[in-house]
Amino acid sequence: MSRFFKFGLIVTGKGEAAFLPELLRSLTSAGNCTFKVLRKVDQRGPRTSAKRVLQVTGTSRRIPNKDESEIGLPARRHLDSDRDAIVLLIDDLERARRSEHRAVFIRYSEALDTMLGAHYTRASVHFMVNMLEAYYFADARVVRDGLGISLEDHEGDVEDIPHPKNMLKAMAHGFDEVRDGEKLVARIDLAHVLRDPSTCGSLRVLVAWCLAQLGHPRGALFSLSHGALNLVTGPQLGSDRASRAVR
Repeated sequence: MSRFFKFGLIVTGKGEAAFLPELLRSLTSAGNCTFKVLRKVDQRGPRTSAKRVLQVTGTSRRIPNKDESEIGLPARRHLDSDRDAIVLLIDDLERARRSEHRAVFIRYSEALDTMLGAHYTRASVHFMVNMLEAYYFADARVVRDGLGISLEDHEGDVEDIPHPKNMLKAMAHGFDEVRDGEKLVARIDLAHVLRDPSTCGSLRVLVAWCLAQLGHPRGALFSLSHGALNLVTGPQLGSDRASRAVR
């Protein structure tokens, strides 16, 4: 009997909550998986206080109660629902938060690892950099057709664009991240976005991790075998717990 994987997404952005599964639709072409948003949560910053935290049995680790109820428990319920259920926690990493990249990753990872126990290998943390709208600039055809503006594929790494949402609003008056984003994301070619191996390291880690769960080795598709990987989230592609780089 063939396996069918159910990716459950916990997201922080309005656009991601509305249509992020569409961005990953090419991964479902084999008919062996689906992507569904489980819930939207507020963005988390680095943990600075030990007040009102959950003590992890047998360890000195603690996580905030809010992380337990809004992240850990929904993730655990999803994983308990099916042996082939998988969790992705996806946050925007706006430019102003870049200095907190690793600390935020640690907070999210600890929320998942603490609550999931032995199921930790079926969950991972990823970032849209700087936000989901950045990837529209890597497939400009979609923006030209969808918004009726003149635009060519961005030269360089779209994950370095300071504020892609504001750029779109400046170019297309009245741009709405949900209304317009839904029609744009539905047409984005993920392979085209990831065609340049020197760019989009954060998105590439997300795609590579999903394909690894589906049993696909990293190959030429999406430049996975040789493309850039985000230094903070990339170690999750390793096989052991230590490789998750949350120490």
